[in-house]
Amino acid sequence: MGSAASYKSDWQSIFAICAGVKHLLVPAVASAVFVSGCVEGSDTNQFATVDVGKQANQMVDGLEVASASGKYLAGRYARRSRDFGTAADYLSDALSIDASNKKIRRQTFFALVSGGRMTEAAVLAKQIVAADKGAAIANLSLIVEDVVAGKYDAAANRLETMPRRGMSTFAAPLLLSWVKSAQGDIPGAVKSLDALKKIASFAALRNMHVGLIYEQAGKVELAGQALKKATEGTGSVRVVMGYGYFLERQGRIAEAEAIYKQYIAKNNSDALEGTLERVAAIRPPPSFVATARDGLAEVFFNLAGTLAQGRSSDLALIYGQMALRLRPDFPLAQLLLGGLMESLSRNAEAIALYGKVDPKSPMSWSARLRRASSLDEIGKTTQAIAILEQMAAERKDRFEPLIRIGDLYRSKKKFEEAIGAYDRAIKRVGTLEKNHWSLLYSRGIAFERAKRWQNAEKDFLQALELSPEQPFVLNYLGYSWVDQGVKLERAKKMIRRAVELRPNDGYIVDSLGWVLYRLGDYTGAAKNLERAVVLRPEDPTINDHLGDAYWRVGRKFEARFQWKRALSLEPEKDQIPLIQEKLREGLKDKKDGDNRS
Repeated sequence: MGSAASYKSDWQSIFAICAGVKHLLVPAVASAVFVSGCVEGSDTNQFATVDVGKQANQMVDGLEVASASGKYLAGRYARRSRDFGTAADYLSDALSIDASNKKIRRQTFFALVSGGRMTEAAVLAKQIVAADKGAAIANLSLIVEDVVAGKYDAAANRLETMPRRGMSTFAAPLLLSWVKSAQGDIPGAVKSLDALKKIASFAALRNMHVGLIYEQAGKVELAGQALKKATEGTGSVRVVMGYGYFLERQGRIAEAEAIYKQYIAKNNSDALEGTLERVAAIRPPPSFVATARDGLAEVFFNLAGTLAQGRSSDLALIYGQMALRLRPDFPLAQLLLGGLMESLSRNAEAIALYGKVDPKSPMSWSARLRRASSLDEIGKTTQAIAILEQMAAERKDRFEPLIRIGDLYRSKKKFEEAIGAYDRAIKRVGTLEKNHWSLLYSRGIAFERAKRWQNAEKDFLQALELSPEQPFVLNYLGYSWVDQGVKLERAKKMIRRAVELRPNDGYIVDSLGWVLYRLGDYTGAAKNLERAVVLRPEDPTINDHLGDAYWRVGRKFEARFQWKRALSLEPEKDQIPLIQEKLREGLKDKKDGDNRS
Protein backbone atom coordinates (compact mmCIF):
# COMPACT_ATOMS: atom_id res chain seq x y z
CA MET A 1 0.00 0.00 0.00
CA GLY A 2 1.28 3.48 -0.81
CA SER A 3 1.79 4.74 2.74
CA ALA A 4 4.63 6.78 4.16
CA ALA A 5 7.51 5.02 5.88
CA SER A 6 6.99 3.92 9.46
CA TYR A 7 9.97 5.61 10.99
CA LYS A 8 10.76 5.59 14.67
CA SER A 9 9.90 8.97 16.08
CA ASP A 10 12.89 11.23 16.53
CA TRP A 11 12.96 11.10 20.31
CA GLN A 12 13.65 7.36 20.30
CA SER A 13 17.15 7.96 19.04
CA ILE A 14 18.01 9.43 22.44
CA PHE A 15 17.70 5.98 24.05
CA ALA A 16 20.85 4.82 22.31
CA ILE A 17 22.73 7.60 24.09
CA CYS A 18 21.79 6.54 27.56
CA ALA A 19 23.86 3.48 28.34
CA GLY A 20 26.38 0.98 27.09
CA VAL A 21 23.98 -1.85 27.78
CA LYS A 22 23.53 -4.21 24.85
CA HIS A 23 20.02 -4.63 23.49
CA LEU A 24 19.92 -8.28 24.56
CA LEU A 25 19.73 -7.12 28.15
CA VAL A 26 16.55 -5.13 27.74
CA PRO A 27 13.99 -7.98 27.79
CA ALA A 28 15.84 -9.54 30.73
CA VAL A 29 15.77 -6.26 32.63
CA ALA A 30 12.09 -5.72 31.95
CA SER A 31 11.33 -9.27 33.00
CA ALA A 32 13.34 -8.94 36.19
CA VAL A 33 11.57 -5.71 37.06
CA PHE A 34 8.06 -6.99 36.65
CA VAL A 35 8.58 -10.50 37.97
CA SER A 36 10.19 -9.19 41.15
CA GLY A 37 7.52 -6.56 41.65
CA CYS A 38 10.10 -3.80 41.67
CA VAL A 39 7.45 -1.31 40.65
CA GLU A 40 5.69 -1.36 43.97
CA GLY A 41 2.03 -0.50 44.02
CA SER A 42 1.48 -1.54 40.44
CA ASP A 43 -1.97 -0.77 39.10
CA THR A 44 -2.53 -4.42 38.21
CA ASN A 45 -5.44 -6.09 39.96
CA GLN A 46 -5.56 -3.72 42.92
CA PHE A 47 -8.75 -1.86 42.18
CA ALA A 48 -11.02 -4.17 44.14
CA THR A 49 -8.65 -4.55 47.09
CA VAL A 50 -8.27 -0.92 48.15
CA ASP A 51 -10.31 -0.08 51.23
CA VAL A 52 -10.67 3.68 51.12
CA GLY A 53 -11.69 5.67 54.16
CA LYS A 54 -11.62 3.10 56.96
CA GLN A 55 -11.80 5.72 59.67
CA ALA A 56 -14.68 7.39 57.89
CA ASN A 57 -16.76 4.24 58.31
CA GLN A 58 -17.32 5.34 61.91
CA MET A 59 -18.90 8.66 60.81
CA VAL A 60 -22.63 9.20 61.00
CA ASP A 61 -23.00 9.90 57.29
CA GLY A 62 -21.09 8.50 54.34
CA LEU A 63 -20.09 11.77 52.71
CA GLU A 64 -16.45 11.52 53.74
CA VAL A 65 -16.18 7.99 52.37
CA ALA A 66 -17.63 9.13 49.04
CA SER A 67 -15.20 12.06 48.94
CA ALA A 68 -12.17 9.86 49.61
CA SER A 69 -13.35 7.21 47.16
CA GLY A 70 -14.02 9.78 44.46
CA LYS A 71 -10.62 11.39 44.86
CA TYR A 72 -8.91 8.02 44.89
CA LEU A 73 -10.69 6.86 41.74
CA ALA A 74 -10.00 10.18 40.01
CA GLY A 75 -6.34 9.86 40.98
CA ARG A 76 -6.14 6.31 39.68
CA TYR A 77 -7.73 7.35 36.40
CA ALA A 78 -5.35 10.29 36.04
CA ARG A 79 -2.37 8.05 36.73
CA ARG A 80 -3.50 5.51 34.15
CA SER A 81 -3.74 8.45 31.72
CA ARG A 82 -0.18 9.39 32.74
CA ASP A 83 -1.39 12.77 34.03
CA PHE A 84 0.91 12.48 37.04
CA GLY A 85 0.38 16.00 38.38
CA THR A 86 -3.39 15.62 38.58
CA ALA A 87 -3.01 12.07 39.90
CA ALA A 88 -0.72 13.25 42.69
CA ASP A 89 -3.16 16.00 43.70
CA TYR A 90 -6.20 13.72 43.87
CA LEU A 91 -4.36 10.87 45.57
CA SER A 92 -2.79 13.24 48.10
CA ASP A 93 -6.28 14.46 48.97
CA ALA A 94 -7.48 10.87 49.37
CA LEU A 95 -4.47 10.10 51.55
CA SER A 96 -5.16 13.10 53.78
CA ILE A 97 -8.56 11.55 54.54
CA ASP A 98 -7.24 8.01 55.04
CA ALA A 99 -3.63 8.55 56.13
CA SER A 100 -3.03 4.96 57.23
CA ASN A 101 -4.01 3.36 53.91
CA LYS A 102 -0.80 1.81 52.60
CA LYS A 103 -2.06 1.25 49.07
CA ILE A 104 -3.13 4.86 48.65
CA ARG A 105 0.21 5.95 50.10
CA ARG A 106 2.10 3.89 47.52
CA GLN A 107 -0.06 5.14 44.65
CA THR A 108 0.45 8.72 45.78
CA PHE A 109 4.21 8.19 46.10
CA PHE A 110 4.51 6.85 42.57
CA ALA A 111 2.41 9.66 41.12
CA LEU A 112 4.59 12.23 42.91
CA VAL A 113 7.92 10.73 41.86
CA SER A 114 6.74 10.16 38.26
CA GLY A 115 5.72 13.80 38.10
CA GLY A 116 9.07 14.98 39.41
CA ARG A 117 7.78 16.16 42.81
CA MET A 118 10.67 14.47 44.55
CA THR A 119 10.67 16.31 47.88
CA GLU A 120 7.01 15.48 48.49
CA ALA A 121 7.60 11.91 47.36
CA ALA A 122 10.46 11.49 49.86
CA VAL A 123 8.12 12.24 52.78
CA LEU A 124 5.96 9.27 51.79
CA ALA A 125 9.03 7.18 50.94
CA LYS A 126 10.11 7.32 54.61
CA GLN A 127 6.74 5.93 55.69
CA ILE A 128 6.82 3.22 53.00
CA VAL A 129 10.35 2.08 53.92
CA ALA A 130 9.46 2.06 57.64
CA ALA A 131 6.79 -0.53 56.83
CA ASP A 132 8.76 -2.36 54.11
CA LYS A 133 12.55 -2.06 54.14
CA GLY A 134 12.76 -3.80 50.76
CA ALA A 135 10.68 -1.20 48.90
CA ALA A 136 13.15 -0.51 46.09
CA ILE A 137 11.87 2.72 44.54
CA ALA A 138 11.10 4.28 47.91
CA ASN A 139 14.65 3.45 49.05
CA LEU A 140 16.10 4.99 45.89
CA SER A 141 14.03 8.12 46.49
CA LEU A 142 15.57 8.44 49.96
CA ILE A 143 19.07 7.77 48.63
CA VAL A 144 18.63 10.58 46.13
CA GLU A 145 17.55 12.95 48.91
CA ASP A 146 20.50 11.84 51.08
CA VAL A 147 22.88 12.71 48.25
CA VAL A 148 21.19 16.06 47.61
CA ALA A 149 21.70 16.83 51.32
CA GLY A 150 25.32 15.65 51.16
CA LYS A 151 24.62 12.72 53.50
CA TYR A 152 26.74 10.14 51.70
CA ASP A 153 27.15 7.91 54.76
CA ALA A 154 23.38 7.53 55.02
CA ALA A 155 23.14 6.85 51.28
CA ALA A 156 25.88 4.20 51.52
CA ASN A 157 24.10 2.50 54.39
CA ARG A 158 20.83 2.29 52.44
CA LEU A 159 22.58 0.96 49.33
CA GLU A 160 24.53 -1.69 51.23
CA THR A 161 21.38 -3.01 52.91
CA MET A 162 19.03 -2.82 49.90
CA PRO A 163 17.86 -6.23 48.62
CA ARG A 164 19.44 -7.05 45.26
CA ARG A 165 16.43 -7.88 43.14
CA GLY A 166 14.88 -6.51 39.97
CA MET A 167 16.59 -3.34 38.74
CA SER A 168 18.32 -2.98 42.12
CA THR A 169 20.61 -5.82 41.02
CA PHE A 170 22.12 -3.41 38.51
CA ALA A 171 21.40 -0.02 40.06
CA ALA A 172 22.73 -0.58 43.57
CA PRO A 173 26.37 -1.45 42.64
CA LEU A 174 26.57 1.47 40.20
CA LEU A 175 25.13 3.94 42.70
CA LEU A 176 27.23 2.60 45.55
CA SER A 177 30.41 3.08 43.51
CA TRP A 178 29.75 6.82 43.22
CA VAL A 179 28.76 7.15 46.87
CA LYS A 180 32.05 5.53 47.87
CA SER A 181 33.85 7.83 45.44
CA ALA A 182 32.29 10.80 47.22
CA GLN A 183 33.55 9.34 50.50
CA GLY A 184 37.07 9.18 49.07
CA ASP A 185 37.15 5.37 48.95
CA ILE A 186 38.26 4.85 45.34
CA PRO A 187 39.31 1.16 45.74
CA GLY A 188 35.94 0.49 47.37
CA ALA A 189 34.16 2.38 44.60
CA VAL A 190 35.76 0.26 41.89
CA LYS A 191 35.29 -2.96 43.90
CA SER A 192 31.57 -2.31 44.27
CA LEU A 193 31.31 -2.57 40.48
CA ASP A 194 32.70 -6.10 40.56
CA ALA A 195 29.11 -7.26 41.05
CA LEU A 196 28.51 -6.42 37.38
CA LYS A 197 31.55 -8.24 36.00
CA LYS A 198 29.64 -11.43 35.32
CA ILE A 199 26.90 -9.60 33.39
CA ALA A 200 28.30 -9.28 29.89
CA SER A 201 25.58 -6.87 28.81
CA PHE A 202 26.76 -4.37 31.42
CA ALA A 203 30.46 -4.49 30.47
CA ALA A 204 30.52 -1.16 28.62
CA LEU A 205 28.51 0.65 31.28
CA ARG A 206 30.65 -0.76 34.07
CA ASN A 207 33.90 0.20 32.34
CA MET A 208 32.62 3.69 31.60
CA HIS A 209 31.84 4.34 35.26
CA VAL A 210 35.14 2.83 36.38
CA GLY A 211 36.91 5.23 34.03
CA LEU A 212 34.91 8.25 35.19
CA ILE A 213 35.60 7.42 38.85
CA TYR A 214 39.33 7.04 38.18
CA GLU A 215 39.42 10.37 36.37
CA GLN A 216 37.68 12.05 39.31
CA ALA A 217 40.39 10.64 41.54
CA GLY A 218 43.18 11.95 39.28
CA LYS A 219 44.21 8.48 38.06
CA VAL A 220 44.35 9.54 34.43
CA GLU A 221 46.09 6.48 32.98
CA LEU A 222 43.66 4.03 34.58
CA ALA A 223 40.75 6.25 33.54
CA GLY A 224 41.86 6.23 29.92
CA GLN A 225 42.28 2.46 29.86
CA ALA A 226 38.80 1.84 31.29
CA LEU A 227 37.05 4.41 29.09
CA LYS A 228 38.73 3.08 25.95
CA LYS A 229 37.75 -0.47 26.88
CA ALA A 230 34.17 0.70 27.36
CA THR A 231 33.94 1.75 23.70
CA GLU A 232 34.94 -1.67 22.39
CA GLY A 233 31.94 -3.38 20.81
CA THR A 234 29.34 -0.92 22.08
CA GLY A 235 26.72 0.97 20.10
CA SER A 236 26.21 3.52 22.87
CA VAL A 237 26.94 7.10 21.85
CA ARG A 238 27.03 8.04 25.53
CA VAL A 239 29.99 5.72 26.09
CA VAL A 240 31.70 7.16 23.01
CA MET A 241 31.11 10.65 24.38
CA GLY A 242 32.58 9.60 27.72
CA TYR A 243 35.85 8.53 26.14
CA GLY A 244 35.90 11.38 23.63
CA TYR A 245 35.38 14.05 26.29
CA PHE A 246 38.20 12.46 28.30
CA LEU A 247 40.52 12.64 25.30
CA GLU A 248 39.61 16.28 24.76
CA ARG A 249 40.37 17.12 28.38
CA GLN A 250 43.76 15.51 27.92
CA GLY A 251 44.43 17.66 24.85
CA ARG A 252 44.11 14.71 22.46
CA ILE A 253 41.65 16.56 20.22
CA ALA A 254 42.45 14.74 16.97
CA GLU A 255 41.85 11.33 18.59
CA ALA A 256 38.54 12.49 20.04
CA GLU A 257 37.40 13.90 16.72
CA ALA A 258 38.33 10.64 15.00
CA ILE A 259 36.19 8.46 17.28
CA TYR A 260 33.27 10.87 16.95
CA LYS A 261 33.46 10.72 13.15
CA GLN A 262 33.88 6.94 13.21
CA TYR A 263 30.67 6.60 15.20
CA ILE A 264 28.71 9.08 13.03
CA ALA A 265 29.78 7.21 9.88
CA LYS A 266 27.74 4.24 11.10
CA ASN A 267 25.02 5.90 13.20
CA ASN A 268 22.93 9.06 13.26
CA SER A 269 23.64 11.14 16.36
CA ASP A 270 22.48 14.67 17.07
CA ALA A 271 24.65 14.64 20.19
CA LEU A 272 27.87 13.90 18.32
CA GLU A 273 27.07 16.20 15.42
CA GLY A 274 26.77 19.03 17.95
CA THR A 275 29.98 17.83 19.58
CA LEU A 276 31.87 17.95 16.27
CA GLU A 277 30.64 21.50 15.69
CA ARG A 278 31.95 22.45 19.15
CA VAL A 279 35.31 20.81 18.46
CA ALA A 280 35.57 22.65 15.13
CA ALA A 281 34.87 25.92 16.96
CA ILE A 282 37.72 25.07 19.40
CA ARG A 283 35.44 25.16 22.44
CA PRO A 284 36.21 22.89 25.42
CA PRO A 285 33.83 20.05 26.24
CA PRO A 286 31.10 20.65 28.81
CA SER A 287 31.39 18.77 32.06
CA PHE A 288 30.56 15.11 31.57
CA VAL A 289 30.61 14.13 35.24
CA ALA A 290 31.96 16.98 37.36
CA THR A 291 31.10 15.53 40.78
CA ALA A 292 30.09 12.29 42.43
CA ARG A 293 26.55 13.64 42.52
CA ASP A 294 26.71 14.01 38.72
CA GLY A 295 27.99 10.43 38.58
CA LEU A 296 24.90 9.22 40.43
CA ALA A 297 22.72 11.22 38.03
CA GLU A 298 24.55 9.55 35.14
CA VAL A 299 23.71 6.10 36.55
CA PHE A 300 20.00 6.91 36.77
CA PHE A 301 20.10 8.36 33.25
CA ASN A 302 21.86 5.29 31.83
CA LEU A 303 19.36 2.92 33.40
CA ALA A 304 16.38 5.06 32.39
CA GLY A 305 17.54 4.83 28.79
CA THR A 306 17.92 1.06 29.01
CA LEU A 307 14.41 0.71 30.45
CA ALA A 308 12.99 3.03 27.79
CA GLN A 309 14.47 0.80 25.09
CA GLY A 310 12.68 -2.13 26.71
CA ARG A 311 9.36 -0.24 26.73
CA SER A 312 9.30 -0.06 30.54
CA SER A 313 8.26 3.58 30.34
CA ASP A 314 6.86 3.96 33.87
CA LEU A 315 10.06 2.85 35.55
CA ALA A 316 12.22 4.68 32.99
CA LEU A 317 10.32 7.85 33.86
CA ILE A 318 11.00 7.38 37.57
CA TYR A 319 14.73 6.83 37.01
CA GLY A 320 14.85 9.83 34.68
CA GLN A 321 13.21 12.05 37.30
CA MET A 322 15.78 10.90 39.83
CA ALA A 323 18.56 11.84 37.40
CA LEU A 324 17.12 15.35 37.08
CA ARG A 325 16.69 15.69 40.84
CA LEU A 326 20.41 15.08 41.25
CA ARG A 327 21.41 17.15 38.22
CA PRO A 328 18.67 19.60 37.17
CA ASP A 329 20.73 20.99 34.26
CA PHE A 330 21.16 17.66 32.48
CA PRO A 331 20.15 18.22 28.84
CA LEU A 332 20.21 14.57 27.78
CA ALA A 333 18.01 13.58 30.71
CA GLN A 334 15.60 16.38 29.81
CA LEU A 335 15.46 15.07 26.25
CA LEU A 336 14.98 11.51 27.42
CA LEU A 337 12.13 12.45 29.74
CA GLY A 338 10.60 14.61 27.03
CA GLY A 339 10.67 11.65 24.68
CA LEU A 340 9.05 9.44 27.27
CA MET A 341 6.33 12.02 27.81
CA GLU A 342 5.74 12.14 24.05
CA SER A 343 5.43 8.34 23.97
CA LEU A 344 2.81 8.59 26.71
CA SER A 345 0.91 11.30 24.76
CA ARG A 346 1.80 13.91 27.36
CA ASN A 347 3.00 16.49 24.86
CA ALA A 348 2.48 19.54 27.08
CA GLU A 349 4.87 18.05 29.65
CA ALA A 350 7.32 17.18 26.86
CA ILE A 351 7.24 20.78 25.60
CA ALA A 352 8.02 22.05 29.11
CA LEU A 353 11.00 19.70 29.42
CA TYR A 354 12.40 20.65 26.00
CA GLY A 355 12.02 24.31 26.92
CA LYS A 356 14.31 23.82 29.93
CA VAL A 357 17.30 22.65 27.87
CA ASP A 358 20.06 25.24 28.14
CA PRO A 359 20.22 27.24 24.86
CA LYS A 360 24.02 26.97 25.07
CA SER A 361 23.91 23.18 25.20
CA PRO A 362 24.84 21.18 22.06
CA MET A 363 21.50 19.45 22.58
CA SER A 364 19.50 22.68 22.32
CA TRP A 365 19.03 22.23 18.57
CA SER A 366 17.49 18.77 19.03
CA ALA A 367 15.32 20.08 21.87
CA ARG A 368 13.90 22.81 19.66
CA LEU A 369 13.15 20.37 16.84
CA ARG A 370 11.33 18.09 19.24
CA ARG A 371 9.49 20.98 20.86
CA ALA A 372 8.15 21.92 17.43
CA SER A 373 7.01 18.33 16.86
CA SER A 374 5.19 18.25 20.20
CA LEU A 375 3.51 21.61 19.52
CA ASP A 376 2.17 20.19 16.26
CA GLU A 377 0.85 17.15 18.13
CA ILE A 378 -1.31 19.39 20.34
CA GLY A 379 -2.63 21.35 17.37
CA LYS A 380 -0.24 24.31 17.53
CA THR A 381 1.12 23.73 14.04
CA THR A 382 1.50 27.43 13.21
CA GLN A 383 3.67 27.93 16.30
CA ALA A 384 5.67 24.80 15.43
CA ILE A 385 6.36 26.04 11.90
CA ALA A 386 7.38 29.45 13.25
CA ILE A 387 10.01 27.79 15.46
CA LEU A 388 11.31 25.73 12.56
CA GLU A 389 11.45 28.75 10.23
CA GLN A 390 13.41 30.65 12.88
CA MET A 391 15.85 27.75 13.17
CA ALA A 392 16.22 27.57 9.39
CA ALA A 393 16.98 31.30 9.29
CA GLU A 394 19.56 31.00 12.08
CA ARG A 395 21.47 28.15 10.47
CA LYS A 396 21.52 28.37 6.71
CA ASP A 397 23.80 25.33 6.61
CA ARG A 398 21.16 23.08 8.22
CA PHE A 399 18.27 21.57 6.29
CA GLU A 400 16.50 19.54 9.03
CA PRO A 401 14.07 22.34 10.00
CA LEU A 402 12.93 22.66 6.39
CA ILE A 403 12.33 18.90 6.15
CA ARG A 404 10.29 19.10 9.36
CA ILE A 405 8.25 21.95 7.88
CA GLY A 406 7.60 19.85 4.79
CA ASP A 407 6.56 16.90 6.92
CA LEU A 408 4.15 19.05 8.96
CA TYR A 409 2.53 20.50 5.84
CA ARG A 410 2.29 17.02 4.28
CA SER A 411 0.63 15.61 7.41
CA LYS A 412 -1.98 18.39 7.10
CA LYS A 413 -2.47 17.56 3.39
CA LYS A 414 -1.05 20.92 2.31
CA PHE A 415 0.98 19.26 -0.40
CA GLU A 416 2.06 22.30 -2.42
CA GLU A 417 3.41 23.97 0.74
CA ALA A 418 5.16 20.72 1.62
CA ILE A 419 6.78 20.58 -1.81
CA GLY A 420 8.03 24.15 -1.36
CA ALA A 421 9.67 23.28 1.97
CA TYR A 422 11.29 20.14 0.56
CA ASP A 423 12.56 22.16 -2.44
CA ARG A 424 14.27 24.57 -0.04
CA ALA A 425 15.79 21.68 1.90
CA ILE A 426 17.14 20.01 -1.26
CA LYS A 427 18.63 23.31 -2.39
CA ARG A 428 20.51 23.54 0.92
CA VAL A 429 21.73 19.96 0.69
CA GLY A 430 23.39 20.62 -2.65
CA THR A 431 24.85 17.33 -3.86
CA LEU A 432 22.47 14.52 -2.91
CA GLU A 433 24.10 11.48 -1.34
CA LYS A 434 22.87 8.03 -0.35
CA ASN A 435 21.45 9.14 3.00
CA HIS A 436 19.28 11.78 1.29
CA TRP A 437 16.98 9.20 -0.30
CA SER A 438 14.32 9.89 2.35
CA LEU A 439 14.13 13.56 1.39
CA LEU A 440 13.38 12.66 -2.22
CA TYR A 441 10.94 10.01 -1.03
CA SER A 442 9.07 12.55 1.12
CA ARG A 443 8.88 15.09 -1.69
CA GLY A 444 7.80 12.32 -4.07
CA ILE A 445 4.86 11.50 -1.81
CA ALA A 446 3.86 15.17 -1.71
CA PHE A 447 4.07 15.36 -5.52
CA GLU A 448 1.97 12.19 -5.88
CA ARG A 449 -0.68 13.43 -3.47
CA ALA A 450 -0.73 16.79 -5.29
CA LYS A 451 -1.45 14.80 -8.49
CA ARG A 452 1.86 15.78 -10.07
CA TRP A 453 2.84 12.24 -10.98
CA GLN A 454 5.70 12.91 -13.37
CA ASN A 455 7.55 14.83 -10.66
CA ALA A 456 6.75 12.16 -8.09
CA GLU A 457 7.98 9.32 -10.29
CA LYS A 458 11.21 11.20 -10.97
CA ASP A 459 11.85 11.63 -7.21
CA PHE A 460 11.11 7.99 -6.43
CA LEU A 461 13.42 6.76 -9.19
CA GLN A 462 16.19 9.09 -8.07
CA ALA A 463 15.73 7.92 -4.47
CA LEU A 464 16.24 4.35 -5.69
CA GLU A 465 19.36 5.39 -7.56
CA LEU A 466 20.77 6.72 -4.30
CA SER A 467 19.65 3.71 -2.24
CA PRO A 468 18.33 0.83 -4.39
CA GLU A 469 17.16 -1.42 -1.55
CA GLN A 470 14.81 0.96 0.26
CA PRO A 471 11.61 -1.05 0.79
CA PHE A 472 9.42 2.01 1.35
CA VAL A 473 10.39 3.53 -2.00
CA LEU A 474 10.11 0.18 -3.80
CA ASN A 475 6.65 -0.23 -2.30
CA TYR A 476 5.34 3.28 -2.94
CA LEU A 477 6.52 3.45 -6.53
CA GLY A 478 5.42 -0.12 -7.28
CA TYR A 479 2.00 0.45 -5.72
CA SER A 480 1.54 3.69 -7.64
CA TRP A 481 2.27 1.93 -10.92
CA VAL A 482 -0.18 -0.83 -10.00
CA ASP A 483 -2.81 1.75 -9.13
CA GLN A 484 -2.33 3.33 -12.56
CA GLY A 485 -2.33 -0.04 -14.31
CA VAL A 486 1.15 0.46 -15.80
CA LYS A 487 4.46 -1.41 -15.57
CA LEU A 488 2.75 -4.19 -13.61
CA GLU A 489 5.44 -6.84 -14.00
CA ARG A 490 8.19 -4.44 -12.91
CA ALA A 491 5.99 -3.27 -10.05
CA LYS A 492 5.43 -6.87 -8.94
CA LYS A 493 9.17 -7.52 -8.91
CA MET A 494 9.83 -4.36 -6.86
CA ILE A 495 7.09 -5.08 -4.38
CA ARG A 496 8.17 -8.71 -3.93
CA ARG A 497 11.62 -7.37 -3.02
CA ALA A 498 10.07 -4.92 -0.59
CA VAL A 499 8.17 -7.79 1.08
CA GLU A 500 11.43 -9.77 1.37
CA LEU A 501 13.02 -6.77 3.11
CA ARG A 502 10.00 -6.09 5.39
CA PRO A 503 7.93 -9.29 5.56
CA ASN A 504 5.82 -8.09 8.50
CA ASP A 505 4.84 -4.72 7.08
CA GLY A 506 1.10 -4.92 6.40
CA TYR A 507 1.12 -2.06 3.92
CA ILE A 508 3.80 -3.65 1.79
CA VAL A 509 2.16 -7.09 1.92
CA ASP A 510 -1.06 -5.36 0.83
CA SER A 511 0.77 -3.92 -2.17
CA LEU A 512 1.85 -7.40 -3.24
CA GLY A 513 -1.70 -8.69 -2.89
CA TRP A 514 -3.03 -5.79 -4.93
CA VAL A 515 -0.55 -6.18 -7.79
CA LEU A 516 -1.46 -9.89 -7.98
CA TYR A 517 -5.11 -8.87 -8.07
CA ARG A 518 -4.49 -6.45 -10.91
CA LEU A 519 -2.64 -9.18 -12.82
CA GLY A 520 -5.64 -11.50 -12.43
CA ASP A 521 -4.12 -13.88 -9.84
CA TYR A 522 -7.08 -13.60 -7.48
CA THR A 523 -6.20 -16.67 -5.41
CA GLY A 524 -2.68 -15.36 -4.76
CA ALA A 525 -4.10 -11.92 -4.09
CA ALA A 526 -6.56 -13.21 -1.50
CA LYS A 527 -3.81 -15.16 0.29
CA ASN A 528 -1.53 -12.12 0.61
CA LEU A 529 -4.34 -9.73 1.45
CA GLU A 530 -5.54 -12.00 4.24
CA ARG A 531 -2.07 -11.77 5.75
CA ALA A 532 -2.01 -8.00 5.25
CA VAL A 533 -5.29 -7.67 7.17
CA VAL A 534 -3.83 -9.71 10.03
CA LEU A 535 -0.82 -7.38 10.12
CA ARG A 536 -2.91 -4.19 9.74
CA PRO A 537 -6.47 -5.01 10.82
CA GLU A 538 -7.58 -1.39 11.24
CA ASP A 539 -6.74 -0.13 7.75
CA PRO A 540 -9.81 0.50 5.54
CA THR A 541 -7.97 0.20 2.21
CA ILE A 542 -6.52 -3.21 3.02
CA ASN A 543 -9.93 -4.50 4.10
CA ASP A 544 -11.44 -3.06 0.92
CA HIS A 545 -8.82 -4.82 -1.21
CA LEU A 546 -9.46 -8.12 0.57
CA GLY A 547 -13.18 -7.73 -0.14
CA ASP A 548 -12.44 -7.34 -3.85
CA ALA A 549 -10.23 -10.43 -3.88
CA TYR A 550 -12.83 -12.49 -2.03
CA TRP A 551 -15.49 -11.48 -4.57
CA ARG A 552 -13.32 -12.60 -7.46
CA VAL A 553 -12.71 -16.04 -5.94
CA GLY A 554 -16.43 -16.52 -5.28
CA ARG A 555 -16.46 -15.79 -1.52
CA LYS A 556 -19.13 -13.11 -1.91
CA PHE A 557 -20.55 -13.17 1.62
CA GLU A 558 -17.05 -12.64 3.04
CA ALA A 559 -16.41 -9.92 0.45
CA ARG A 560 -19.40 -7.90 1.65
CA PHE A 561 -18.26 -8.38 5.25
CA GLN A 562 -14.85 -6.88 4.37
CA TRP A 563 -16.41 -3.94 2.52
CA LYS A 564 -18.64 -3.20 5.52
CA ARG A 565 -15.58 -3.47 7.70
CA ALA A 566 -13.74 -1.00 5.43
CA LEU A 567 -16.59 1.52 5.73
CA SER A 568 -16.53 1.25 9.53
CA LEU A 569 -12.83 2.19 9.56
CA GLU A 570 -13.37 5.67 8.07
CA PRO A 571 -11.84 5.39 4.58
CA GLU A 572 -10.95 8.41 2.42
CA LYS A 573 -14.09 10.34 1.45
CA ASP A 574 -13.70 9.63 -2.27
CA GLN A 575 -13.66 5.88 -1.57
CA ILE A 576 -16.91 5.77 0.44
CA PRO A 577 -19.35 5.90 -2.54
CA LEU A 578 -17.27 3.30 -4.43
CA ILE A 579 -17.41 0.87 -1.49
CA GLN A 580 -21.13 1.52 -1.02
CA GLU A 581 -21.73 0.75 -4.69
CA LYS A 582 -19.87 -2.55 -4.34
CA LEU A 583 -22.02 -3.45 -1.35
CA ARG A 584 -25.14 -2.86 -3.45
CA GLU A 585 -24.06 -4.37 -6.75
CA GLY A 586 -20.88 -6.35 -6.22
CA LEU A 587 -18.08 -6.19 -8.80
CA LYS A 588 -18.58 -6.24 -12.54
CA ASP A 589 -17.05 -9.09 -14.52
CA LYS A 590 -13.76 -8.27 -16.21
CA LYS A 591 -11.57 -10.37 -18.43
CA ASP A 592 -8.15 -8.78 -18.08
CA GLY A 593 -7.68 -7.94 -14.44
CA ASP A 594 -9.36 -5.07 -12.67
CA ASN A 595 -9.00 -1.38 -12.57
CA ARG A 596 -9.12 -0.02 -9.06
CA SER A 597 -12.58 -0.79 -7.75
